[in-house]
Amino acid sequence: MSGETGIKKPYSRGGGRLYKLQTMDYVILTLLTAFMLIILYPFYNALLISVVPQNDYVRQPLMLWPAAIETTNYEFVFDSPILLRSMLTSAVMMVVGTAYNMLLTVLFAYAMAKPIPGRNFFRFLMVFTLYFGGGLIPYYLLIKAIGLLDSFWVMILPSVISVTYMLIISNSISTLPVELFESASLDGAGEMRILFQIVLPLSLPILATFTLYYAVERWNEWYSAMLFIKSIEKWPLQYALRKIISDANFVSTQAMTGEFRPPTYGEGIKMACVVVTVFPLMAVYPFLQRYFLTGLTAGSVKG
Repeated sequence: MSGETGIKKPYSRGGGRLYKLQTMDYVILTLLTAFMLIILYPFYNALLISVVPQNDYVRQPLMLWPAAIETTNYEFVFDSPILLRSMLTSAVMMVVGTAYNMLLTVLFAYAMAKPIPGRNFFRFLMVFTLYFGGGLIPYYLLIKAIGLLDSFWVMILPSVISVTYMLIISNSISTLPVELFESASLDGAGEMRILFQIVLPLSLPILATFTLYYAVERWNEWYSAMLFIKSIEKWPLQYALRKIISDANFVSTQAMTGEFRPPTYGEGIKMACVVVTVFPLMAVYPFLQRYFLTGLTAGSVKG
């Protein structure tokens, strides 16, 4: 059997059982390695641009190794008086907003997974909002009418539920065995107890996945701040970085007159802001990565 085509021949080394790589295995590994490098290089290049002098960047925008390293771009970013406060604002907004989103999304998803009267009608109303909206001006007038203008809560409360996330979680809950709910009900458990003690532990992978999705959306929030926030001390990180990049571009434009040469340049500041923005998410991602494959496929097909 070991001589048949397509069968890998095993051999032992150090007490372990390994397999000889065949030609197709080498081809696949080569293609995957090249694909990985293509994906990683833009991030690597962005990091290099943020730490190299402007002269090196002008000579070679795409580089493999920096000729010199300096931290002036990061010093410019972190010297901004609004950066640390905006990072704290975004961190609080991410924690509070993500918990708010997940709580309401899970409650609604659980209700939509139950055979309640009018379920299809309410589901239709939710899906309807994916295709039609009231428009920006009515939305602004609504925010003004309920007193959320220039308020920290305007970046949290209006963004309640992602319909797409809710439908996927609801479909995942629908695939759980009905016998679990029936036996829990016979034992006297109420709906909230069934949800928090049975449904949530069994749905942990998909909940972890969409918790991270909500957290990324909250961390990247800037649009609501641009529309409704006037006070600088309430700006989130992304909107504050936009102001920092704008200041850096202004300084670079002034330098074109030849009066002075600033230690920073616009592209370097942009890439430094990208690194500052992405680093916290990259630090959290490995801890939730193992949930992704299971979480993304759990509610994709309704059983």
